Amino acid sequence: MAMEETTSTIMAALSSLPSHHLTNLTNTILSSTRRNYHRLTLLLSSPSLFSLTLRHLHTLSLPQKTLLISRHLLSSLHLLTQSKTSTSPLPPPASTSMRDRETDAVLLLLLLCETHKHNPEALNAPFHDWRLNLSKHFSDTFLTLSYSSAPPLGACLGSVLIPFIETVSRCWRLVDVLASDGGGDGGKGVKEVAASAATVVSLPAVRVCVGGRECVICKDEMRVGRDVCELPCQHLFHWMCILPWLGKRNTCPCCRFRLPSDDVFGEIQRLWEVLVKIGAKQ
Repeated sequence: MAMEETTSTIMAALSSLPSHHLTNLTNTILSSTRRNYHRLTLLLSSPSLFSLTLRHLHTLSLPQKTLLISRHLLSSLHLLTQSKTSTSPLPPPASTSMRDRETDAVLLLLLLCETHKHNPEALNAPFHDWRLNLSKHFSDTFLTLSYSSAPPLGACLGSVLIPFIETVSRCWRLVDVLASDGGGDGGKGVKEVAASAATVVSLPAVRVCVGGRECVICKDEMRVGRDVCELPCQHLFHWMCILPWLGKRNTCPCCRFRLPSDDVFGEIQRLWEVLVKIGAKQ
């Protein structure tokens, strides 16, 4: 997917947000961006931490690097979509959480990719010079965005959201490139994945008040007074029918509404479809 297409889709989705939602989203993204910048600053200022993180990256296979960047991309997509939901928010999948070691690794990997693209000479030096070369590139390029303090309200879109969206687009492009080189499927195509355990556990039980409704899975009637499962799309099913279904696929049997999953690439596809649908309403 072209970066321009990715960027325009995200911008179209964000343009539908009410002003207070956009402000909340901007603050959330600003907080996340600050954490990443502070983490990367610490990494580049510590020779031991930099050496350990670089050594860890060297041990990862191409599919593992693709998965690492994909999880970072997924976390960003989750930020963009969490405030735009018509139902009670579902718990975030476990695949969106990353430990400090994983965060350090993906931030360094992305910085290496950016440096290789814009200043390849910096990486032609011996390994022991990489930290200083990367620090200089980081200072010259990224710190000019100045995330040390909150921007004026009128500058939020330009100084916070646009750089974040561009980063998401670059991550998506990088995942596609790595996947085409044998690093996985990159989230391409739609595949069946199970709903996340946290999502299934959080599904509410509701009591049937009106007779004559059938469970589309078993075709039997859902009797009045019986507790059944309600999906976020408000379709009802027998618990004994829907639980095995969700153990194999994360879609509603009636309308194909997608529930969160613990599969990274499946979840990227789900959240991207959410953004596309939001943007299409504009």
